[in-house]
Amino acid sequence: MNPDMPPIVSIVGRSNSGKTTLIEKLIPELKRRGYRIGTIKHTHHAPDIDRPGKDSSRHSAAGADTVVLASPGRVAMIKQTDSEGIDALAGYFNDVDLLMTEGYKHEPKPKIEVVRAAMGMEVLCRNDPRLVAIATDAPIVVDVPVFQLDDPGPIADFIEQKFLNRRR
Repeated sequence: MNPDMPPIVSIVGRSNSGKTTLIEKLIPELKRRGYRIGTIKHTHHAPDIDRPGKDSSRHSAAGADTVVLASPGRVAMIKQTDSEGIDALAGYFNDVDLLMTEGYKHEPKPKIEVVRAAMGMEVLCRNDPRLVAIATDAPIVVDVPVFQLDDPGPIADFIEQKFLNRRR
């Protein structure tokens, strides 16, 4: 792993299984511990921040490869790219301690799978050697650590021990 790139953990699972909710709980837990966190949400839809007619859209239409929208305290980047893969995007996160992704179940990165009983108990990444843990709301037997979906503390402990302690 490139020492300038943060460790990457992908939160994966079925649609509506609770991936976003888990990430929303893990971020403040890890922030309280002093870590800087970045996220990438994989989507199959084009992000809609570059609205037609706006100056940034006009810059892109004119051929700019990268457009940054800047305001006090926040920036947004629109970048033309040939890849939506994690490795192509991770370089933008050299200022964080951990990069969590949502989705990307087919990428060769460590994965914590969210399995919620209401969505079915099949583990999508059961045979993936990069599956490192399961977060669930029901009993399940697997060969990786299992955590309660609604209790982010132990999951954050696991992430800290497995991925973050060696960065300090």
